[in-house]
Amino acid sequence: MNSFEGLHLSSPILQALKSKGYNAPTPVQQKAIPLILEGKDLFGSAQTGTGKTAAFALPLLHLMSTRKTSHPRVRTLVLAPTRELALQISENFHAYARNLGLKHAVIYGGVSQHQQTMALKKGVETIIATPGRLLDLMEQGFVKLNDVEFLVLDEADRMLDMGFIHDIKRIVSKIPAKRQTLLFSATIPPAIKKLAHELLHNPSSVDIKPEVNHTALVKQQIYMVEKTDKTSLLCKLIDDEPIAHALIFTRTRRGADKLVKALNQKGIRSQAIHGDKSQNQRQRVLADFKSKKVHMLVATDVASRGIDVKELSHVINYDMPDMADTYTHRIGRTGRAGAEGVALSFCSREERGLLHDIQKFHRQQLEVMKHGIQPAESNHAPAVAANETERKPFREARKHFGDRNSQHSFLRKKRRPRSQVS
Repeated sequence: MNSFEGLHLSSPILQALKSKGYNAPTPVQQKAIPLILEGKDLFGSAQTGTGKTAAFALPLLHLMSTRKTSHPRVRTLVLAPTRELALQISENFHAYARNLGLKHAVIYGGVSQHQQTMALKKGVETIIATPGRLLDLMEQGFVKLNDVEFLVLDEADRMLDMGFIHDIKRIVSKIPAKRQTLLFSATIPPAIKKLAHELLHNPSSVDIKPEVNHTALVKQQIYMVEKTDKTSLLCKLIDDEPIAHALIFTRTRRGADKLVKALNQKGIRSQAIHGDKSQNQRQRVLADFKSKKVHMLVATDVASRGIDVKELSHVINYDMPDMADTYTHRIGRTGRAGAEGVALSFCSREERGLLHDIQKFHRQQLEVMKHGIQPAESNHAPAVAANETERKPFREARKHFGDRNSQHSFLRKKRRPRSQVS
């Protein structure tokens, strides 16, 4: 099925797709849409940027539009881990349902609940929500899930990472057992398999592996650099590459704010997005980044979920991620839809164990670049010419920071748990 027409979607949906310029379904859409239209439960494994939101939004809108009720009632519930992802899903539902007369509400925390409750009172067929705020509104009597026919858990692995498992189970207990359930996850750890077993009934599986190796589309480079020199290296690369538009990851909110201040002092227009920002601030910053009024967006991992920026050329790991699969999520923001992207990672002496974990997880050696930044506090890393771009394998970089094994064991003892509130 190389066209949306071949998927037997309704004419209004096809018109909406055409107006958006979408002519052909992605692999996950080709496989998932027919199964969902048949009424099957679905366990989908797909990475970011594969079109999985449309893979469930399109068939669910089709099913609801062809089985209309006399008055609006909540028939579809979509759960997402973050506000940003919930808003992104909402944008998709709005675009695809423009000719159907179906309404939806998006529910998330961090803002006043007034507008959300007003939308619910007017009547909606779909609720797109983060678990915490949804439970709040359920307890206040604003949300009833008695009529839900379709349940979607998007990025279920991230919801479990963020500690939402008990909230999810409380919500599901209020939904009719006779329903169609769709679960999507970028990774499939044991906890996700257990959740799928509990929630899905005789599910069909859709496991989408990219037709080409994702790393072939993302040029991955490592810079071995002292922690105190990371900002200097970042400013140098922004000038030398040049880098005009990049998503930069830090491990903490405080680190994000500190980096933004340093970049702005250098005349590099930057903003931060993290859990301490209000929802209105986060939406405004993201809009400015998408329109390129802001050149550098500095984000924490949890706050970045759902950020989808077209033609993003660079992702920069200012801090190495604590988990190998988080690295996959980060670099997945670039190199989308067949476009090439660049992922740069700054690895300090203290982070070498994390780099080792990433390379072991992905079963590949990442290229280590020379950068010409003279270490501020030590002479472990030899200086090189400022414009030199010679590459070398990671194993040759070991001499820069001593023995890998002893450093790695130290990191495993000292590594702090990943934040769940960033």
